[in-house]
Amino acid sequence: MLNSITQVPDLINEPVLEYGPGSAERISIKKALDQFLHQTTEVPLRIGGDKVKTGHTVDILCPHDHSLILGRYHCATAEHVDAAIDAAESAHPAWSDMPWQSRAAIFLKAADLAAGPWRDRLNAATMLGQGKTVYQAEIDAACELIDFFRLNVQFMRKIYGDQPISSKGIWNMVEYGALEGFVFAVTPFNFTAIAANLPTAPALMGNTVLWKPSERSVLSAHVVMELLEEAGLPGGVINFLPTDNPKAVGDAVLESPNLSAIHFTGSTPTFQKLWSYVGENITRYRCYPRLVGETGGKDFVFAHPTADIEALCPGLIRGAFEYQGQKCSAASRAYIPSNIWDELTKQLKQIVQNIQVGSPLDFTNFMGPVIDKRAFKEIKAYIDFAKNDPDHEILVGGQCDDHKGNFIRPTIVISSNPQSKLMTEEIFGPVLTLYRYEQDELAQALTACDTTTKYALTGAIFAQDREAIVELTARLRYCAGNFYINDKPTGAVVGQQPFGGARASGTNDKAGSILNLLRWVNVRTIKETFVPAKDYHYPYMEGV
Repeated sequence: MLNSITQVPDLINEPVLEYGPGSAERISIKKALDQFLHQTTEVPLRIGGDKVKTGHTVDILCPHDHSLILGRYHCATAEHVDAAIDAAESAHPAWSDMPWQSRAAIFLKAADLAAGPWRDRLNAATMLGQGKTVYQAEIDAACELIDFFRLNVQFMRKIYGDQPISSKGIWNMVEYGALEGFVFAVTPFNFTAIAANLPTAPALMGNTVLWKPSERSVLSAHVVMELLEEAGLPGGVINFLPTDNPKAVGDAVLESPNLSAIHFTGSTPTFQKLWSYVGENITRYRCYPRLVGETGGKDFVFAHPTADIEALCPGLIRGAFEYQGQKCSAASRAYIPSNIWDELTKQLKQIVQNIQVGSPLDFTNFMGPVIDKRAFKEIKAYIDFAKNDPDHEILVGGQCDDHKGNFIRPTIVISSNPQSKLMTEEIFGPVLTLYRYEQDELAQALTACDTTTKYALTGAIFAQDREAIVELTARLRYCAGNFYINDKPTGAVVGQQPFGGARASGTNDKAGSILNLLRWVNVRTIKETFVPAKDYHYPYMEGV
């Protein structure tokens, strides 16, 4: 293998299973759900390949039913961070020197395991632990996770194959080595696939990693860790540090001079704090840590007066309310022209009031619970504000019930002010705010869309007129890193729509593309001269 210029398998995106009534996949996933519901999963730390039980545990609760305890996870402390850093440093030489084909084989095997015998387990853990419907779990915990593992291998092969030109007598080459030090991966609750990609993308490129999963999604992260272990990932390459004290763990990581990079998805304030700490303490690090982050969003849908209502209506509903709006890409604000306002709001109200919300175990539900009581209270506060503020009006929804689970009805709010609280602040829940603009005031509405928020993650436009599409696409150039035409602003597919935004939404390093993997390599240029000069003189120095 060391003497071969290896090609990787020709891969395509993983097909999404439908889970229709009576289907084999529906029968199979229900068995996996039942298994999780009838066992108590214990989640240890992983440090250097060892399963570490700290004794300090936290219950893993079902967001759709507070009485269901799925398991408990052991919590890391600063002391465990020190041990994990030592383990990562010990594993670094052998892992970074391992032939890239061998590293690739581990993740290709993990992808095949996830597509086959592990699919139900990944999906079931995501449904129960994060409150996703079976379809939302399938496109995330199965398909997107598989796509990351497989397509990142293709991207890696392309990077290694990108070499400079050489002139006569010289051989130039570029070496894409691992970073010097360890990578700190901080992952969110809302996507199992993102939680898997943040530690594994750097690991694939030869780096060793400390992984702090969200305390809100430890169950699915644990299943991912078990999957990687079965695929043959050596101990110490990814060290798994769940905790109920993220600040203590984060502070201990940031103090290490061997921190080489942070791979982050989460809130904008948290990423800014990490960036600020690194900047203020830059002299302590062996190298300048690379900061890669995807953070918040206040994602928009902008409807042109020529928009097709029959496409716009489901685009808004799916974009705003799939996975209860707990997507950084979810449609949260929409600009609707006066000529289609009445008909659109009529259709939206009629459809949304009939959306079924409930347990993900009931496959007839379109929506499940929000992740926990904290999220419930934060989202409810926005709805309560809208109910009592003169600039806002509830079109449909607004009901909140946390007696058994954390349930919030899909809610559409009308704002008379394009700069209002619900048009500018990230809510991260099933709340969509509409603003009506006069159809002859398109320019003003576009300016409001562009300047209202600090974010620039995703956005969508709906228009039938091609000149309008060209105009809106150009005018909203800096509003969104992922821009959709006549489609909802969610659902980016690995390898098809590289994901990430700018402004306060992150560093726009595009997960799901070659651009992200380039952040995890230390590039060394090598020049070899075959017949070197034996005299320092140049021809111009000769006499007349």
